[in-house]
Amino acid sequence: MGRIRRVEVVANLASGGVGKDAPAEIEKIFADHGLKAHVCAPATHDLTNCLRAAVDAGPDLLVTLAGDGTARAAAELCGPDGPMLAPLPGGTMNMLPRALYGPRRWQDALTVALAEGEERTLGGGEVEGHPFLVAAVLGSPALWGPAREAARYREPMLALAWARRAVRRAFSGRLRYAIEDGPRAKAEALIFGCPLVSRVMADEEQALEAAALDLRGAADVFRLGINALVRDWRDDPAVEVRRCRRARAWAVGGIPALLDGELVRLHAMAEVIYRPAVVRMLALPKDV
Repeated sequence: MGRIRRVEVVANLASGGVGKDAPAEIEKIFADHGLKAHVCAPATHDLTNCLRAAVDAGPDLLVTLAGDGTARAAAELCGPDGPMLAPLPGGTMNMLPRALYGPRRWQDALTVALAEGEERTLGGGEVEGHPFLVAAVLGSPALWGPAREAARYREPMLALAWARRAVRRAFSGRLRYAIEDGPRAKAEALIFGCPLVSRVMADEEQALEAAALDLRGAADVFRLGINALVRDWRDDPAVEVRRCRRARAWAVGGIPALLDGELVRLHAMAEVIYRPAVVRMLALPKDV
């Protein structure tokens, strides 16, 4: 890894997949590859400041060991001209790390990335100035994301609570949207997938995979929720997928959204656009 000399690491020890011994483990893994890493393990409330300081230090590689929100924030701070980023799985959903490194533990993901990784500039989406590299879900079905992960981690009561919340929000205010220069239409939700995870687009394709979910009743919501829990949302008959580079959405009172696994709330009007270069990643070759 001759191109990597300076390494900054931000580890959230309070995150679900990170233990108190993580800093020492990280330092050892880097030492085994002939590298010295500066590790910052801040309190949760100081995580953003630690990220900014790590980027400002000008490293060749920034490693995050935390949840999806931290990984997405790091990508936003790095941008296409900043440090190369390696987001390790340290949270609940781990959407970006899974897309880059597969379902590996963070120790294994870091080891194989240092041994076999390559620099890759990733394109993705942006909404209200915030990038996403995996997927964005706009509308009430965004609330199914936490339910799915709670079920995956065998927390049935938490999964049920999120599922009930998603059902309560359903049909409380349908989105109005326009994809590209097309006509305005209505949908319960919009989903935008990036080339990194698309089943139908190559990584180098300069577009997002956009889908409008036409849900007409509680039965459709329940079916979509089951599909989100057990298989790909694209398999649901209420989903029709198309490519786009720009879309707009409107809703009364704001739009719940899931950006790379992070639940956020957008303004009443949001524009989603494709960015060809969001961040440089330390990624595995596609055949690994």
